[in-house]
Amino acid sequence: MFASRLISGAVKRAAVAAPRSVAVAPRQAIVARRTNLSIHSALRQIHTEKPPARTVFSPLDTFVRRHNGPNNSEVQEMLKTLGLKDLNELTGKTVPDRIRTTKALALNHGFTEKEVLERLKHIASKNKMYKNYIGMGYTNVVVPNVILRNVLENPGWYTQYTPYQPEISQGRLESLLNFQTMVTDLTGMSISNASLLDEGTAAAEAMIMCWTSTNKKKATFFVDENCHPQTLSVVQTRAEAFNIKVVVGNFRDYDFEAVKGELSGVLVQYPDTHGNISDFKELADKIHGYGGQVVAATDLMALTMLTPPGEWGADMALGNAQRFGVPLGYGGPHAAFFACKDAHKRRMPGRLVGVSKDREGNKAYRLALQTREQHIRREKATSNICTAQALLANMSAMYAVYHGPEGLKQIAQRIHNMTTVFAEGVRRAGHKVENETFFDTLTIKVNGGADALVKKALAAGINVRQVDGETVGVTFDESVNKAELDELIKVFTKDGAASPDLLKIANELNITESSPAKLNATTEMIPVTWPELSNIHPFAPNDQTEGYQIMLKELRRDLAEITGFDDVSLQPNSGAQGEYAGLRTIRAYHEARGDSKRNVCLIPVSAHGTNPASAAMAGMEVVPVKCLANGNLDLDDLRAKATKHADRLSAFMVTYPSTFGVFEDTVTDACEIIHSHGGQVYMDGANMNAQIGLTSPGHIGADVCHLNLHKTFCIPHGGGGPGVGPIGVKSHLAPYLPGHPVVATGGDKAIGPISAAPHGSASILPISWSYIKMMGGEGIKSATEVALLNANYMAKRLGEHYKVLYTNENGMCAHEFIIDIRPFQSIGVEAIDIAKRLQDYGFHSPTMSWPVPNTLMIEPTESESKEELDRFCDAMIAIRGEIQEIQDGKQPQKDNLLNNAPHTLTTLMKGDDFWNTKSYTRFEAAYPLPYLHRFKLFPTVSRIDDSYGDRNLICSCPPMEDYM
Repeated sequence: MFASRLISGAVKRAAVAAPRSVAVAPRQAIVARRTNLSIHSALRQIHTEKPPARTVFSPLDTFVRRHNGPNNSEVQEMLKTLGLKDLNELTGKTVPDRIRTTKALALNHGFTEKEVLERLKHIASKNKMYKNYIGMGYTNVVVPNVILRNVLENPGWYTQYTPYQPEISQGRLESLLNFQTMVTDLTGMSISNASLLDEGTAAAEAMIMCWTSTNKKKATFFVDENCHPQTLSVVQTRAEAFNIKVVVGNFRDYDFEAVKGELSGVLVQYPDTHGNISDFKELADKIHGYGGQVVAATDLMALTMLTPPGEWGADMALGNAQRFGVPLGYGGPHAAFFACKDAHKRRMPGRLVGVSKDREGNKAYRLALQTREQHIRREKATSNICTAQALLANMSAMYAVYHGPEGLKQIAQRIHNMTTVFAEGVRRAGHKVENETFFDTLTIKVNGGADALVKKALAAGINVRQVDGETVGVTFDESVNKAELDELIKVFTKDGAASPDLLKIANELNITESSPAKLNATTEMIPVTWPELSNIHPFAPNDQTEGYQIMLKELRRDLAEITGFDDVSLQPNSGAQGEYAGLRTIRAYHEARGDSKRNVCLIPVSAHGTNPASAAMAGMEVVPVKCLANGNLDLDDLRAKATKHADRLSAFMVTYPSTFGVFEDTVTDACEIIHSHGGQVYMDGANMNAQIGLTSPGHIGADVCHLNLHKTFCIPHGGGGPGVGPIGVKSHLAPYLPGHPVVATGGDKAIGPISAAPHGSASILPISWSYIKMMGGEGIKSATEVALLNANYMAKRLGEHYKVLYTNENGMCAHEFIIDIRPFQSIGVEAIDIAKRLQDYGFHSPTMSWPVPNTLMIEPTESESKEELDRFCDAMIAIRGEIQEIQDGKQPQKDNLLNNAPHTLTTLMKGDDFWNTKSYTRFEAAYPLPYLHRFKLFPTVSRIDDSYGDRNLICSCPPMEDYM
């Protein structure tokens, strides 16, 4: 992926997100005054006029104008460079006629930013903000404003791409290291990763780790019945494809002796879903005696008061870090945490931040070990985790730093004290508290039945959890104050009055008001943090979430229109989870038709590593399909493989445009081949940004496709997450879309849940909803056209200096292209050297060594201006000149500008004794092009030693004496 300059791009995107308060009067309005037309009639005329043919945006459509980087004159300049007359000719030479569609997208004509905010505010106002005591792994929080403003609303945190180039990502990496340290401290484990997607999928990953730790020989996994129901359901969904037997029971009386020969592990909740706190030491000893592993799903806030799982014998600990400063958001995104004993560190899924050293021996942070495991192991991978929840993990880490250890303990003690007072009030009201031990959750047998009490609570604007006809659950959190406690107790009393001496008990237990301020009006500046959207519990009754239902329905409808599908599921909370969900949906379709033997998935050898990993996780057998020398799919090999496996063919996974960045005109033939042999076509939607308005997966012939909303539909990357990966399907697959055990979702034959929350990362979906509404049908098509233009313009400029791999018969690429660095290997220059040298020029490197080793894949998107594209091209051309100096012998092969990059300020300040040994000057190292005099950002550390970091793995914060 092409990345903008380190700061200027973030500032630009922040500007795009903020409405302009002053607008220049359009020329038509000025003309209207001169011709004595009323201003109102003039404006009516303007709004009904059609935009001039082939302009990139309408003059009044401010969002489209600001979203697409190049203006109309720049578009014409780039077209001239390519020898093209207009955008129609560009798309005609880029997109094959046989897949082009002339049908306009049935979307709105594009709201202004003011209009879309007003409409979303109206929709959000339909949500009812009840006080939530539902619990089940989700609680209200008090987000410190300093974190809200300086992290969640700061483009320096939320726009950044994954820190694959660590020298310019030390701040994000250090914060994630803080997250890992916090988790290991509280869980008592040896090592933690830098977050997973949610608690349910983290538990599923733990189950797979238990299974693989037995070399896949023991396939029984026990889940205690007192785990959260959504966690159990996600684990059961994941287990099906691996033929792992999930046994559900009560750990106290289950006969483990009967299954000891096949037991890989057990999962317990600590505290459990009903609030009970059990001593699992005896269980852990027993399971270890059988050679199994013990997994604890737990709560970080409770662990500030409880014995850490690592101390009573758990091998893995996981959970949801949501209550550490991240709003409810109707279920996400939230950072899951995952920690384990040292023996399991090589099997642990997800991203891991480690401590290494740079070239000069300084401490430096980097992504370590199996960070991209699925790319290396492909179908042999046991996880398809590609991104995580970096932004939310950073918020949780900052929350812990903000409060400090003692502050966290005080918050936890206050929550527990509040729960204790409530328990006493409930008992005095004549109900039975069924917990013998508790932290923040009580399960109450209601005198008179649960139905009437739940109804009474709702009438008071309060949500409690209804467990069954006689029992309710109540969970407390840091946001509850004394007045709210009093109101809750009144719900449980016959006369609606609390016991007078409860206030005295409350004072004795030191229930002071929570010190951080609650969310205030500043949070309403952006929809993601509006209370009407952020303070909704994922399991709130449907009549309280009408606003969310309207927005989600509209987003599903718009995405279906854009993709050419009939239905969409928003549940998958990452692109890889979307792949998995789509393949599970295909398998369910085959099984429902009596074709359960169909388990072969054909995947091109060029596919993204998550494709074969997801197929393996869905229980499919991966069969690779060859590619031709020009990068295109080998249609003959596809036909041969489809014929060979016709009786068992389940799916074919294809990325379009191809992974190599080309629109292949044989894609419809490939779809026909698969369908003729009884299979389904899964399209990887990672490259959807090149399709919108010009073609669509449904039009091409796909049956299912996932979308990366964090790429094509403007959800920011967050430094490696959050992401969203919804899937669109044709009507015959719609009944099998993912369901949920708590909130009804999916079709009438739904597969189990893919994510813990029913609608995945719901709170960031307003971003994509707003983007589509503001762009409109023509605007979103123009974004695709400009993305194609930008990529081909860059390919044209750079093609005069580097070899561009894989173009179509017209010499055109799609929205991305690959430049070949392999010709320079003979002089010791690798893709990584160019990646590091780009930092000296102020750029984050494009994707390196994928899909072809020792290449750079450049994807500019539509939002970069021509000035920015030229600046990047100038940098790459200048680097090519530096390579030429090595080729000409003017620079040595082992001590030159490239392999010494990046150059830090510390390096530049070294004395003459150092610089006299170099074949280049300080000036050449730091300011190779004029624009760097106006803007220069120095990397924090010099080149980091990756191999040292993996050999000497340190994944938590160094001791304080290291900083002395």
